[in-house]
Amino acid sequence: MTGAILFRNCAAIVPSSGAAVLRDADLLTQGPAIAAIGKNLAAPDGARVIDASGWFLYPGLVNTHHHFFQTFVRNRVELDWTRLSLIEWLDTIYPIFARLTEDCFYHSSVTAMAELIKHGCTTAFDHQYCFPRHAGGRIVDRQFEAAELLGMRFHAGRGGNTLPKSEGSTIPDEMLETTDGFIADCARLIDTYHDADRFSMRQVAVAPCQPVNCYRETFAESVRLARDKGVILHTHAGEGESPVIEARFGLRSIDYLEQLGFAGPDSFYAHCWELTRSEIASLAASGTGVSHCPEPVYLVGAEVTDIPAMAAQGVRLSLGADGAASNDNSNLMHCIHSGYMLQCLAASGRDNPVPLPAEFLGYATQGGASCLGRDDIGRLEPGMAADLFAIDTRRMDYIGTRHDPHSLIAKVGVGMPTDLTMINGRIVWENGEFPGLDEQKLFAEAETVLNSTLF
Repeated sequence: MTGAILFRNCAAIVPSSGAAVLRDADLLTQGPAIAAIGKNLAAPDGARVIDASGWFLYPGLVNTHHHFFQTFVRNRVELDWTRLSLIEWLDTIYPIFARLTEDCFYHSSVTAMAELIKHGCTTAFDHQYCFPRHAGGRIVDRQFEAAELLGMRFHAGRGGNTLPKSEGSTIPDEMLETTDGFIADCARLIDTYHDADRFSMRQVAVAPCQPVNCYRETFAESVRLARDKGVILHTHAGEGESPVIEARFGLRSIDYLEQLGFAGPDSFYAHCWELTRSEIASLAASGTGVSHCPEPVYLVGAEVTDIPAMAAQGVRLSLGADGAASNDNSNLMHCIHSGYMLQCLAASGRDNPVPLPAEFLGYATQGGASCLGRDDIGRLEPGMAADLFAIDTRRMDYIGTRHDPHSLIAKVGVGMPTDLTMINGRIVWENGEFPGLDEQKLFAEAETVLNSTLF
C-alpha cells in the first residue's frame, strides 16, 4: 500500500474541465485514492509533504487509442504519407510490422508508456492488432509486464485481423489469425488479467482491428464474447473504409457495426473523421464513444474530424495519441494542443463553434474515463484514484498564461515533461526520473532489440 502524500500550497488544482480551479490549496493522497482537497490540510503521521508552490495539478490524462508496437517504426524516411498513396504506404509498412518479435513488443510498450507517463498520461489503452506468427502467443502478456514495470494503469485492446489479402484486406499472411483463434485468446486474456474492481490497474477489451480487414463473423463473435464477459468493445471506424464496407455489405461502416451490435455505451471507435451528420447522430443515440486522434488527420489530409458537431450532439469524446504509423511521438499532452488547433483551422467552414479549450482537456480526462467505462479516474476529487500530474509554472514559458489553468494545455501547449506524474497514489515520474528505474538501461535494452530486428 502506498503511503500518504500531501501536496502543500498548490498554485492551482484543476479538479476537472468543468469545475472551478482551486487556488493555493492542498491535495492529500492516501494509498491509491485522493483523500482530501482543501486549504491547510493536516499531514498524517509518516506522510511525505511536497512543497507544491507554483505548481498546477491536473487529473492524469487518459489515452484511449494507441499502437505501442509502432514506436519501433518511427522517423523512417521511406514512410512518408506525403509521397505515397495509401496502398503504397500500407505495402511498405506492413512487412516491417510482420518482422517484429516478442521482445520488440515488450520493449516498444515500455518505450511508449514511458513517454506517455513523462507527459502526464496515467491510463493508456493500447490497440495491439499485430500478431506475427513467429512472435508467439504472449505479446499482450508482455505488455502487461511492461505496464507493471512502469506503474502504468493499462487497458489492453486485444486486436486482430482475420481477412486474407486475397479477399480484399491489406494484411500479410504472416499477421493473419482465424476468428476462433482471436476469440480464444481474447477470452484467455480476460480470464487472466481483467480486473473490474475500483482502481483496477489491468483491464482487457475485445478490439478487432477494423471492419475492412476482418470477416463479419469476427465482429459478431467479438460482440458475443464482450457482452458475455462484461468488457469494452473497440475498433477503427470512419477512417476511409466506408466505401469498401458499403461495396461489400451494402452499408457504410457505422450502420454495419450497429447492425452487428458493435455499438452502445460499452463500445467506442477510433478516428471517425469521415462520418456524416446522420452517422454522428447515430453514435450519439446509441451512446457509442469516439477516440479522436488528431495527428492522423494532418497526415491523411482528408476531412478534419467534425468534433464540434459530435460535441453538439452529445457524442462521448476522448483523445488518443495513435501509433507511429501516423504519429511519431507518444505524447497525449501534445494531442490536446494539436487537437484544439486543428479544429480552429477548420472552424470557418463549420456549423458548430469549436468547443472551448477546456473541453479538450476534458476529452483527455473525463472523456477518456467514460470511453473506457470507468468512474474512478479522470477527475481530482476525494475518493477518486490518485492519478495526477504536476507542472511547475514558475518558468518563462508560462508568463501571461497562469490566470487560466483550464485553457493552458489546449491553447498554449506544454512543451516539456511534467515535474511529477502520479498513478494510483504512486509517484512514477519525478524530477526527470522514473523512481527506482534506470532510464539509460531501459533505453539501451530497447535500442539493442530494435537494432537487431529492424536495422
